[in-house]
Amino acid sequence: MTLSNSPPREPEEEIEGVEQDEDASWGDYPIDTVLIRTETRTVHDVLRRIEKGSFILNPDFQRDFIWEDDKQSKLIESVLMRIPLPVFYLAEDPQGNMIVVDGLQRLSTFKRFADDKLTLRLPDQPELNRKRFRDLSPKLQNRIEDCNLALYVIDAKVPERARLDIFERVNGGVPLSRQQMRNCIYMGPATLFLRDEASTPIFLKATGESLRTTNMRDREFVNRFCSFQILGYEKYTGSMDEFLAEGLKRMNQMEKSALSELSNEFRNALRNNYRVFDRHAFRKHNGPDGKRSVLNASLWDVMSTVLADYPEHVIEARKNAIQEAFYELMDDEDFNQAITYSVNQVGKVETRFTLAEAAFEEVLDANTD
Repeated sequence: MTLSNSPPREPEEEIEGVEQDEDASWGDYPIDTVLIRTETRTVHDVLRRIEKGSFILNPDFQRDFIWEDDKQSKLIESVLMRIPLPVFYLAEDPQGNMIVVDGLQRLSTFKRFADDKLTLRLPDQPELNRKRFRDLSPKLQNRIEDCNLALYVIDAKVPERARLDIFERVNGGVPLSRQQMRNCIYMGPATLFLRDEASTPIFLKATGESLRTTNMRDREFVNRFCSFQILGYEKYTGSMDEFLAEGLKRMNQMEKSALSELSNEFRNALRNNYRVFDRHAFRKHNGPDGKRSVLNASLWDVMSTVLADYPEHVIEARKNAIQEAFYELMDDEDFNQAITYSVNQVGKVETRFTLAEAAFEEVLDANTD
């Protein structure tokens, strides 16, 4: 299932005002918090757990990284030839479910073949070529089902940044972005919300279609809005990874009506920003006639939340005053620093939000009738 009929966008534009939490050395994590255990399970056992729902494959994530049949066939051939496979990495959630992060395509291949949905393409192996699982001899079927898989399981108690650092270091397939990892770990109503909101016409218009979809940068921006809108910048403690993960956790616990209201707030914020700033929305600028600069994620955090709760008619009526307040912020050295350098520091987050809230409240709060 795809989000649209058009091919994925791959914009060349860079993003400003966003940074990954600073890399940590392993010494930064208390020894007892990095809990990784090793399990060995057969293909048959893992497929049974996938059917039961205790091993979770994320089809929304997999859509962008599907293997061709030739590559899937080579995997089955490797198992039949008893060639050892790389390890699989899984994240355990608080309920004890295993979320597959590294190894999605391999497990998907096993499942597809066991379900007779894959016809092997192995022209150099006449005994196997054009065969499905049901066509194999019992001996070869058993060899696949009895194949032992080495699983590295990262405990649910591991701190968020450590967990993402581990996945980033060990991933053996297509490198994952932090947002793609979060999309695997917190799959549920929250990740569906990010997917749907990132595909709306108003999101694409307000962002100028400048955000990559293949690394889920677009969903990361939605995630940022939701976390700051739900939790408030006061709850930010210095790790953007932890903050965005906490936002997804909260969203997964929210009622449908609350998520619907959050969607209304988000789309209202996008309309309001586009109404006031047009093609310059969420970008540094000092007037409507200059060259359009790159999207600034820290400016996005501020402007999307600050204008989320005001009615459209109020924004339209105060459009010029809002623009002037914004241009004054652009001339404020403290604000500019706070959306440009070391943007994940607590002090920088507090500075940009307090300055922006003060500037726009002065313009808008007395004019909400």
